[in-house]
Amino acid sequence: MTLSDTFGILAMNATYIAGKFDVAELAFFLFFFFFIGLVFYLNRESRREGYPLEDEFTGELDSMPLLQGDKKVFPLPNGRGVYIPEDAPRDPVSVPAERMFHAGGAAYVPTGDPMKDGMGPAAWAQRKDYPDLTFDGRPRIVPIGDAGHNMMMAPEDPNLVGWPVYDCNVELVGKVSDIWVDQSEHIIRYLEVETTGGDKVLAPMFVCAVQTKGLLAGLWPANPELVQIDAITKDHFADVPRLKVPGQITRLEEDKIMAYFGGGYMYATPERSEPVL
Repeated sequence: MTLSDTFGILAMNATYIAGKFDVAELAFFLFFFFFIGLVFYLNRESRREGYPLEDEFTGELDSMPLLQGDKKVFPLPNGRGVYIPEDAPRDPVSVPAERMFHAGGAAYVPTGDPMKDGMGPAAWAQRKDYPDLTFDGRPRIVPIGDAGHNMMMAPEDPNLVGWPVYDCNVELVGKVSDIWVDQSEHIIRYLEVETTGGDKVLAPMFVCAVQTKGLLAGLWPANPELVQIDAITKDHFADVPRLKVPGQITRLEEDKIMAYFGGGYMYATPERSEPVL
């Protein structure tokens, strides 16, 4: 027997750990138990950020002790404590609408005013009811007329304050009384509209179409400089969510205002909620 044969026999015998249990079987079992543990770990992690499953009809949370991990805690800046997704208020199950048929995933039909009740595209999230802040702790969205910052309109852009505001039916709503800007992004977030009735409401800039001289001026011979908000009608401005503190908007108020105007594209007029074809 040669030396190479001797080493070959020793190598073959070395693959067995005990009896017929060899290294290949050990590697297989190690991988199997590792994979099972990985599945449990990933499922527990996916439920650490407010992801517990809930019943579609009752809203009750499904209890899964083996798949329920520890709560994830996010420290908030500017001394606002911590945020725990699972402890945040959940959306209500009882809504002012009824299902078209009794089945999970059935469409809801509003029973009241969907724009006020926050149904469909007019729905909002239960955000915290305090203002969004900049990195250094100042209110992020402020009126441009506020003296507490140095934001101003660029000389190349029109100053919209005083411009008339029209609705989706080209009816006069009021005029722009102020411009709300984002100090972090340096963009316009809202236009403050003073209605003909004397109320002041905020309208998101993304629903405002600015009409300047020379652009479709033939359609507006009386006043070529105006702002049109095509999301809602003149009557809907009376129900735009208001601010609790003048000159300050909270995250929850932002979501409600955005949702109200967004819902107008479906519910403001009867024909908008009808099928296209």
